[in-house]
Amino acid sequence: MKAFALTGRDTKPELQELNQPEPAAGQVLVEVQAASVNGFDLSVAGGYVFDMLPHEFPVVLGRDLVGTITAVGDDVEGLTVGDLVAGVIPGVDLGPRNGSFTEHVALPAAAVTRVPDGVDVAQAAVIGLAGVAALDALEVLDIQPGQTVLISGATGGVGSIATQLAAAAGATVIGTAKPGQEADYVRGLGATHTVDYTGDIATAVRELASDGVDKALHSAGDAATIAGLMRPGGTVASTLGATPEQLGRDDITLAGIMAAATGDKLARLLQLVADGKLHVNVEASVPLDQAHEALGLFADGTLGKVLVTR
Repeated sequence: MKAFALTGRDTKPELQELNQPEPAAGQVLVEVQAASVNGFDLSVAGGYVFDMLPHEFPVVLGRDLVGTITAVGDDVEGLTVGDLVAGVIPGVDLGPRNGSFTEHVALPAAAVTRVPDGVDVAQAAVIGLAGVAALDALEVLDIQPGQTVLISGATGGVGSIATQLAAAAGATVIGTAKPGQEADYVRGLGATHTVDYTGDIATAVRELASDGVDKALHSAGDAATIAGLMRPGGTVASTLGATPEQLGRDDITLAGIMAAATGDKLARLLQLVADGKLHVNVEASVPLDQAHEALGLFADGTLGKVLVTR
């Protein structure tokens, strides 16, 4: 089978021929139709993670996917061949069997969920890892109606979903976005205000929330700047590994988000998509044999998500 993979830590990812996996007990084999590009993929492609994470070369890129089940291992219940499912490869191990930029992947049945009727492959594929990260962040932030929430990185996959979830929770959302198309996009997701991340964010936010914001998602930008905009007692959820030292305050709470994906979380998110309550723009869909272009598009910055497709 074809897979987009690294053969060594100092190589660039390329299309490779690998052996097709077989599902072990408790696993399903999925023929991948689409997978989304995430920031983690850029880190893997750049060789930045190999001193921190278990790995075996070749390393296939990609962590989330949508596809059709083509085989079912022993002890799997509730899923059958032909089901269209979405999933996220669990754990952080990297290798030939732990990536989704490929034609087939075997993963635990508990890591996938059926795609609801009315949700197409592209709509389901943009949720994945970004959606779980946003969901985990919002649960930690525990947003209450009337609170003011800053979403730093509101145009990206995590930020786009978090903006919608925060607005649905009754918050006044301030999203970072450049004026024009980006700002229109973020306001269309439910943000009450936008601030230009290429300018003086601190001044712009203070003009909207003179006493500071109650909660914040740090999925882009400078952690210290965000911390300086918090009210005492507020909470910052960071998907970028921010540290207390970077925040420089002891009167606010920092929560690190690792996107602990499960089939149940994906099911919750996909039901919101099916109900018309959650939407993420697909900026581009790139075939698997041109996956390097997908990484380039994502690195340049997008409104929403970039997909790698069959």
